[in-house]
Amino acid sequence: MYFHIPFCKRICAYCDFHRCADLRLIPSAIEAMHRELDASKDFLHDKQIATIYFGGGTPSLLDPVELQRFIDHAGRLFDTSAVCEITAEMNPDDITAEYISKLRQTDINRISLGVQSFDDGALRLMNRRHTGAEAADAVKRLQDAGYTNITADLIFGIEGFGIERLEGDIERMLSLGVQHISAYHLTIEPSTRFGRMAERGEFHAVAEEQSEEEFALLHNQLTEAGFEHYEVSNYALPGYRSRHNSSYWLGVEYLGIGPGAHSFNGEVRRWCEQPVAEYAEQCRYEQEQLSDTDHYNEMIMTSLRRVEGVDLAEVANRFGTERAVRLEQESRQFEGFAVVLKDGKIRIPPEKMLVSDAVIEALFDVEC
Repeated sequence: MYFHIPFCKRICAYCDFHRCADLRLIPSAIEAMHRELDASKDFLHDKQIATIYFGGGTPSLLDPVELQRFIDHAGRLFDTSAVCEITAEMNPDDITAEYISKLRQTDINRISLGVQSFDDGALRLMNRRHTGAEAADAVKRLQDAGYTNITADLIFGIEGFGIERLEGDIERMLSLGVQHISAYHLTIEPSTRFGRMAERGEFHAVAEEQSEEEFALLHNQLTEAGFEHYEVSNYALPGYRSRHNSSYWLGVEYLGIGPGAHSFNGEVRRWCEQPVAEYAEQCRYEQEQLSDTDHYNEMIMTSLRRVEGVDLAEVANRFGTERAVRLEQESRQFEGFAVVLKDGKIRIPPEKMLVSDAVIEALFDVEC
């Protein structure tokens, strides 16, 4: 189960997520989300929930009491007795002593901290509202309060901030002792501040060589420190993979609540992209029925982003032997460069995952 909290005090320069800076709408949006949750109680085939995730936006703009209210409400509609992971995304400057005191009274047991960088110049460029020192302090406060499952985000591939900046970020992150790191290459989206700067020639994507160098640095430094590079952008110490995100990649059904949230019940994908003020009045969905080809392509996409890769026996079982044979044959064009075929599996080694998108696109089936 996913709750999208779209509110932000400040819009980051790279962000194209569904977001809203009008914090006056928070109360009405919260109540609308509770109404949507009630109306969605029969969307999933399986009523047993394994993980809950609060994303955004900035969930830490909500009082922890409100986050727990969503958890309790979900528990009245679904079987949450086996929930093993409840994550909340948070901004470092929201992590005050008072906030942590309230947070400890909730069922949230995993914190996702939006660090992005410890370099204050890079943070200002990205329009983040915290400093590097505040990010480090937030991690320490959470640890002192007893949180032992903390993930932090880093962004690399930023024009003007090269390998030395990234080396410093990695060193600082490792010194803090977090259990999970998500490292994302900056993508310049048209609807963002960076996108508008790029149109004016004031900002540019980094060269491919820099991307490759920074990706290799991340992979080498983090794996040498004991982290498993288990998905394109994700690294975890043993036992600390994100169970929630792993479920998406494994094709598990999920329910998303809130403006900007997506849901999938194995057959239908639906989403709500309304402005928050409209959503607060009445939630309206767009949706699509997935075809056999859609299911196949999603399996290829999610599997090749993970270290385990694609199991050809599973492809044959779900989509037929002919498709599995064709996939194996098509994959051989990348063998030795980006793909390993071994023991009935096709996988992209973690150190080569920067090229995963190109490989995945080439292996997609085209709808006839």
